[in-house]
Amino acid sequence: MVSATLHPKPPLSKTMKIRIKGNTIRYRLTKGDVDIFSREGYLEETVDFGQTQLVYCLKRTDGQDINANFTDSTITVLMPDAAAREWTTTDRVGFESHSGSLYILIEKDFKCLDVVAEDQSDNYPNPNFK
Repeated sequence: MVSATLHPKPPLSKTMKIRIKGNTIRYRLTKGDVDIFSREGYLEETVDFGQTQLVYCLKRTDGQDINANFTDSTITVLMPDAAAREWTTTDRVGFESHSGSLYILIEKDFKCLDVVAEDQSDNYPNPNFK
């Protein structure tokens, strides 16, 4: 679990998405999530499985590379401060990296071109919308 000492009240996302396929992990963040991450340097979401929880979070770091770890049912993707500042203050869509054999993507979440039931009011405008 995330240390309460580091983040007494961790910023919770209700919209950050995670996709895991094979050895790829992808985080997609809405405008509100990106704003929180820009201010706080940390964002997390929890999936409740009843007896246990899966926590996934994005954390700004002083490191040089995007990487990830999985400890105590928590997936933590670490994003270097310079990359985080660029991503949160520009039109850059995202970053990708390899951490060993793991492929990591961190992206801004665009509105779908198809009709979907989920609320997309906080998503970024889709550049492919005509």
